Amino acid sequence: MKRILYIFICLNTLALHAQEVGIIKGKVIDAITRESIPYVNVFIVGTQKGSTTNENGEFSIQEAPLGYQKVQASFLGFQTIVSEDYLVTKEKVPFVVLEMIEDTTQLAEVEVTSKLFKKTLESPLSLQSLGVAEIERNPGGNRDVLRVIQSFPGVASNPGFRNDIIIRGGSTAENKFYVDGIEVPVINHFQTQGATGGPVGIINTDLIRKVDFYASAFPANRGNALSSVIAFTQKTGNPDRLNVRATLGTSDAGITLDGPIGKNTTYMFSVRQSYLQFLFKVIKLPFLPTYNDFQFNVKTKLSETSELSFIGLGAIDNFKINEEVNDGVTDPETLKRNQVILNTVPVNSQWNYTVGVNYKRYGENATQQFVFSRNEWKNKAVKYFLNDPQENPENLLLDYNSKEVENKFRFENTVKKESYVFNLGFNLELAKYTNTTFQKIVNTENIAVRNFSSEVDFFKYGLFGNFSTSFLSEKLGVSFGFRFDGINYNSTMENLFNQFSPRIATTYSLNEKWSWNSSLGVYKQLPSYTVLGYRDDNDVLVNKKGLKYIEAQHAVSGFEFRPDSNTKVTLEGFYKKYKDYPFSVRNQISLANLGADFGVVGNEEVISNSLGKAYGFEVLAQKKSINGLYGIAAYTFVRSEFQNADQVYIPSSWDNRHLLTVTAGKKLPKNWEIGAKFRLVGGRPYTPYDYEASSLIENYDISNGGIVDYDRLNEERLDTYTQLDLRVDKTWYLKRYSINFYLDIQNVYASSADEQAFLLPEEDANGNRVIDPNDPSRYVLEEIENSSGSILPRIGVVVDF
Repeated sequence: MKRILYIFICLNTLALHAQEVGIIKGKVIDAITRESIPYVNVFIVGTQKGSTTNENGEFSIQEAPLGYQKVQASFLGFQTIVSEDYLVTKEKVPFVVLEMIEDTTQLAEVEVTSKLFKKTLESPLSLQSLGVAEIERNPGGNRDVLRVIQSFPGVASNPGFRNDIIIRGGSTAENKFYVDGIEVPVINHFQTQGATGGPVGIINTDLIRKVDFYASAFPANRGNALSSVIAFTQKTGNPDRLNVRATLGTSDAGITLDGPIGKNTTYMFSVRQSYLQFLFKVIKLPFLPTYNDFQFNVKTKLSETSELSFIGLGAIDNFKINEEVNDGVTDPETLKRNQVILNTVPVNSQWNYTVGVNYKRYGENATQQFVFSRNEWKNKAVKYFLNDPQENPENLLLDYNSKEVENKFRFENTVKKESYVFNLGFNLELAKYTNTTFQKIVNTENIAVRNFSSEVDFFKYGLFGNFSTSFLSEKLGVSFGFRFDGINYNSTMENLFNQFSPRIATTYSLNEKWSWNSSLGVYKQLPSYTVLGYRDDNDVLVNKKGLKYIEAQHAVSGFEFRPDSNTKVTLEGFYKKYKDYPFSVRNQISLANLGADFGVVGNEEVISNSLGKAYGFEVLAQKKSINGLYGIAAYTFVRSEFQNADQVYIPSSWDNRHLLTVTAGKKLPKNWEIGAKFRLVGGRPYTPYDYEASSLIENYDISNGGIVDYDRLNEERLDTYTQLDLRVDKTWYLKRYSINFYLDIQNVYASSADEQAFLLPEEDANGNRVIDPNDPSRYVLEEIENSSGSILPRIGVVVDF
């Protein structure tokens, strides 16, 4: 502690003797012609500091305040534009490119009222945006953007350490992610195959400029999603000099480099490595995860009217069990809880990558995009009964090995006129899925063995378009969009017209502060590869006959109030109707209820007949940073229901009902910043155990846990969970570098999140499982509490130089 205090004193002393200003450089160009715009007034938002562009459209603002700053540009005949946040230090000089639009043009990308909140004609509602400063400083977010998104309305999450994103009552499999316009299928380390959740995000915040989150009204050029589209925009490397950022946190360490490669090319590159396996071993946890990831982008200006960008990201994950976890442990409850995890968790390894190239060509009134990408994901899991060290074949419970490979191409042509914007394009994709599975499974009916190998090639194709325009002196905005999608899987799915997805969005300005927004849309999503590639005992693709795209029909409407440029208040009502969801033949439940745990979803026989619905309303109040104070409050009431085996609507696994999040922060003198986030998540339903089936020795030795009774699907409900997170940041701006130290405390008041209890056989004094004396075919089971409620403090250091 004395050493830490000494370091703080030294840093403060050095900072006091250094000037608290920096420099911002940049360039202003025409968004359509890409030509430089001279004599534009540019200034830092919230200050009087500014400059004017020279004949080449370049500017330099001296004596800029340190920290994250926004830059505003204004010029006669053009719409005023405000940039995203850029970090200013004494050593780091950001380069800001501002793209201005002529004032007479009505474009879909134009922010309709306030320059700090994004709103488009294609997506006038259910759209939220996050800047880099909001991501990095979010309390409890641990610099993980997927956790930060949980502050938005309509977003539920499971208590604990997973990044499951549940949007307006939809499952975790219904979200799609894009980085610089390129789809990234694997977004989490140790991701659940057939869904999108996992414990830690792969995306490195240090490379992200902003995030756009769509809960409905999806852009037509972003398909295959039912609940959300999340688009990441990456930073561009500095064109003048090399910048370095080093991060050291509680769970991982990383380094990020960015700078120029020649006159017209910049790059950014990052790599991170975790050391959780060492920490978990010291604090005696029963599992030992290790993850590594990388991310890069290279952007080059080929000419005044053409640009080329390369992106890539990937991860290597390994998950082992700590068989020495109970050595020296004497607490009976801890011993039992550890034993449950040791008995059930498999050894798991994954690796994945996505690489892509995006070529843009700008014309006088049109822009063309050519997007190529490739992604690959390999997932392997092995489990032996009681972790048999000899790995005897008769004790093998699971041996799973799969790979997903996709090669994609997308072309878009966007025409921008004074009165309308029209986007038209198509996409093509070649994919391969391989799977080798051996798995012993058990439910209340019987024991079965899945044992198959599958290799399937797919060809996917799609056509999309969107038209946006305005009427009534630009008070009324209307957008029409459509998609056609297909795949060569069966006769139904290969017909484009069976996957027609129309959509319409409208916005009407009641006055300068109030607007009414609405959207109607049909959205289609392909079932997961685990469903498409499953084979039965006869080596037949049993799901091929009758399988369909999943459909969700959205209806959303609401009001928006913007009292000033920094504040937004919205009220939205939503209704989602699902059809053709895969329904498990063996377990007689909709796959919409699955995806909240590790493992694989959909590796089984299904039929496309499940119906569902989700509905509710949201209230959002958000204030962007003004005088150092910012905040967001969101409440959602949501009901999510799917039909059971008797075709009766019952609560789905995502029926949280009440969601409340309040996040606030304040910038203090001397570069201190504090923040807090309160979260309330209504208890989600769960399915109780069938104790008779669970206690049978032949069943339990396969499941190593309770067997749920799907005849009583989601009859029970967990308690409502609340959590308070706090964060404190202190930044020192020194001459050659800056240092940010943060303390992020999750679950400050140690709120307990209770999950469904574990079932574990009782043991005698010799450690042998106790058999029921009245029925030798059964174990004597006991319930083991399954809850988490510890305070989780995290500290970290970020150094920029």
